[in-house]
Amino acid sequence: MRRYIRSRNAAGCYFFTVNLSDRRGNDLLVRNIGALREAFRDVQRRHPFTVDAVVILPEHLHVIWTLPPNDADFSTRWRLIKSGFSRALPPGERVNASRARRQERGIWQRRFWEHAIRDEGDWRAHVDYIHYNPVKHGHATRAVDWPYSSIHRHIREGLCIPNWAVGADILAMDRE
Repeated sequence: MRRYIRSRNAAGCYFFTVNLSDRRGNDLLVRNIGALREAFRDVQRRHPFTVDAVVILPEHLHVIWTLPPNDADFSTRWRLIKSGFSRALPPGERVNASRARRQERGIWQRRFWEHAIRDEGDWRAHVDYIHYNPVKHGHATRAVDWPYSSIHRHIREGLCIPNWAVGADILAMDRE
């Protein structure tokens, strides 16, 4: 069995990818975007963190968080977000035997992928990755066209231009 070692930096900045258990043709996250937003808000009230950038796709999400000083516990936050979202939905998803024995829902993959952001360049590259992801997956023609993305906040705050990744920029990003 693999042993996963997570980076734990208090007040750290992290990039995460979190997936639904069944990603094929599943639009659960965008269909229930209100429940997902409420799960995030509820956990943020009890266990503060800052969302630097986020994109919610039909079956997975990417996000960058910054944790408060003296706090490196992103795992608890993800457990609470996943369970809060799951409780908001009616049961009915397929549940394998292992999950059934543990009385778990079958909505989310058990694990998530995390990367500790190293510096400003790493942060910028991951923000760009997040904002471009709907285009990469064919959900939008332009990053700004996807409604479930922090690109809209970044544009309002002057961190990003409205026509970001349009034209020649897209060709370069598609090769990444």
